[in-house]
Amino acid sequence: MTLSSRATWLVVASIALVGLLMLSGLAPYDRPTWLMEVLPVMIALPVLWLSYGRFPLTTLLYVAIFAHAVVLILGGTYTYARVPLGFEIQQLLGLDRNPYDKIGHFMQGFVPALVAREILIRGAFARGRRMVGFLAVCVALAISAFYELIEWWAALAMGQDADAFLGTQGDPWDTQSDMLMALLGAVVAMGLFSGLQDRQMRGLPGSRSGIST
Repeated sequence: MTLSSRATWLVVASIALVGLLMLSGLAPYDRPTWLMEVLPVMIALPVLWLSYGRFPLTTLLYVAIFAHAVVLILGGTYTYARVPLGFEIQQLLGLDRNPYDKIGHFMQGFVPALVAREILIRGAFARGRRMVGFLAVCVALAISAFYELIEWWAALAMGQDADAFLGTQGDPWDTQSDMLMALLGAVVAMGLFSGLQDRQMRGLPGSRSGIST
């Protein structure tokens, strides 16, 4: 895929996300929850376009960010405990609760780990494949922990009204399992997609993508 054709697809993906955001905002289950859940998408889209000319990301990363945005938008529309896909998975696997929020937390580890890895390598902020992978996983876990703090602050501020945002569904270990899913997402990203990311980084203009073993 050439850079010009990729830019075209990025425009299409951006328009699709804006359309999904507008559609999801028409009649969400709980509007304050919707706003909190989709706010990262609203922030990320303009940041990605403003940085595209100076620091374009790999296609892998753009695809991952798009997928994460869709997960967030669906979670905001229905609230995580009520997403229909989650009920399908719950029935298929015989689970006690809707597991859609675990998909969201998996992506919360998967995508930030890839972002951190790309920045660390291209900016030459760390050397050695193992060190870069370790730091990328640490960044993903730090983001996951900070998000859990945000959920705690929301619970303190909103009281019972925060239940839709928290999505705990009565699980006393929800925070711990959320962070475990983020860790799994980060590890999967590093273990399965590092090679592809390396190859794509080498094709970016002006990228310092070399990494020693």
